[in-house]
Amino acid sequence: MEPWPIGVFASVDAGLGVHLDVAQELGIHTVQLHAPHVESRSKAAADAFLARCKAAGIAVSVVFGGFHGESYADIATTARTVGLVPKETRAARLAEMTEISDFAALLGCGAVGLHIGFVPQDTASEDYRNLVSATRDLLDHVNGNGQTLNLETGQESAEHLLEFIHAVNRDNLFINFDPANMILYGSGEPIDALKKVGKYVRSVHCKDAKWATQNRGVDWGCEVALGQGDVGMETYLRTLKDLGYTGPLTIEREIAHDREQQKKDIGAAVKLLTDLRTKIWG
Repeated sequence: MEPWPIGVFASVDAGLGVHLDVAQELGIHTVQLHAPHVESRSKAAADAFLARCKAAGIAVSVVFGGFHGESYADIATTARTVGLVPKETRAARLAEMTEISDFAALLGCGAVGLHIGFVPQDTASEDYRNLVSATRDLLDHVNGNGQTLNLETGQESAEHLLEFIHAVNRDNLFINFDPANMILYGSGEPIDALKKVGKYVRSVHCKDAKWATQNRGVDWGCEVALGQGDVGMETYLRTLKDLGYTGPLTIEREIAHDREQQKKDIGAAVKLLTDLRTKIWG
């Protein structure tokens, strides 16, 4: 298989990502999938979705979890509501992620992913230890399905994320690297971060962003169309090649409020990545 098949973030019914007809129209053959609502996580739903994928020539590379009550309204709200970090919802979300892993297994998908949330800075705290324990429990379930768990980057520095991975100490814990998130959250230069965590990268997003004009890490950066931001896509791809990553390049464009512009931007991203792939690999 040629390196770097170009993919897109897609959805079944949860409203995040594009639908399969858009991927098919753009000639895309691999998707990361946002997990559907609970009523659509049945074997019948999985079989029906797989039939649609087969007809479109599309494979699912990662199934991503997301939870009711999460909000990305601003960085402070994200820290309070997202992932497994919030203590009040941790047990319920852990149970839901095991269900999502089981649904991914019905799809024959060997990887699940999520934003775990803002990992506590105090590694000696009870909250940090409990989060490590919960993540181990999830990884053990995921391992039973023959899967990896890929944590999405952005909310921690590369160093803190590595520290957490080492603390969890499970050999099926990896990273979904999103360079734009490092900029959006102000958590570190994306290329430097990629080099530091590279051996754990098993899936990636191709997304672009501009740094916040002030108060990085407090104010949001701004997501923009691929190639128009501060990531530096050619440098990003060359670094992935240097690290030995040959898996899908999954485009994510988070403007679901404007589906026509989203589709246009994804189409332009496909062309950009295709051209860069040819330039880099020959």
